[in-house]
Amino acid sequence: EEEEEEEDNDDDDIRGRGQKREQQRGGKNNKNKNDPNLFRILIATDNHLGAHERDPIRKNDSFIAFREILETAKKEKVDALFLGGDLFDQNKPSRETLVQTMDVLREYVFGDDAIEFEVVSDQSINFPNRGIVNFEDENVNVALPIFAIHGNHDDPSGQENLSALDILSSCSLINYFGKHALSGSNTGAIELKPVLLRKGETKLALYGLGWIRDQRLHQMMASKGNVKWIRPGSSDEKTPLANWFNLMLIHQNRVSHAPKNSISERHLPNWMDLVVWGHEHECLIEPQLFDGVSVSQPGSSVTTSLVEAESG
Repeated sequence: EEEEEEEDNDDDDIRGRGQKREQQRGGKNNKNKNDPNLFRILIATDNHLGAHERDPIRKNDSFIAFREILETAKKEKVDALFLGGDLFDQNKPSRETLVQTMDVLREYVFGDDAIEFEVVSDQSINFPNRGIVNFEDENVNVALPIFAIHGNHDDPSGQENLSALDILSSCSLINYFGKHALSGSNTGAIELKPVLLRKGETKLALYGLGWIRDQRLHQMMASKGNVKWIRPGSSDEKTPLANWFNLMLIHQNRVSHAPKNSISERHLPNWMDLVVWGHEHECLIEPQLFDGVSVSQPGSSVTTSLVEAESG
């Protein structure tokens, strides 16, 4: 009996030390979460909602994974969620997929939690279809801001150059940006202006480039002056360039399948602090340095094909 009491005491002591360590770790995490200058951002790409929707076994896989992403955002109390393209698997998602997407987004996006950062750039330029970020719309209460670009699966089309993401944007569920209207057979030109986000003393310049046909974008980037990068503070002496962290969402081929059919990291400016690369489904989440540019490739959140790159 005495030996059993000693074992019980030992167990209590172990549990007590474990609880103390857990409290210490929790206290440290809570301290970071309460930092008024710390941006907490969750990033995901290639969600492919609606993938395999006719398969009785796999039809819900994409939504299960997407709900896990949103649940993580809620649990970790992130400031925002960035989506790097191919939210939908089809350019014209079925009504079933569209309704299910809107339902799950409404569950997590709307709420009474305070938004602790602000958009300080010209919103009419950043979000031309709505002209305002959704959490500043007085008609809705947004708890989780989502900033999204389109991919090659859900790119805009038609006379009005609309994407399925425009529907979600019109419903105040996401902030759709990075869309550039290109017409004609010429190479064309684009101007990349960032969404400027500020939280306390932290300044984040968010660049977005939704999918453009790879051959065309390759030619544009290879031709001097066809891609113009607008940097924050370049005309404002009170806000020097060094004060901004530059982050980019892009959705293009990285792996070269044919000549001029991919985008090289060398085409991106070396002042970019971090590039989040969508479209490639292999998960290479740890940032890697290429030609002075730090690149993170999250990969797809759902398996769409039986290849080794999607097995992780």
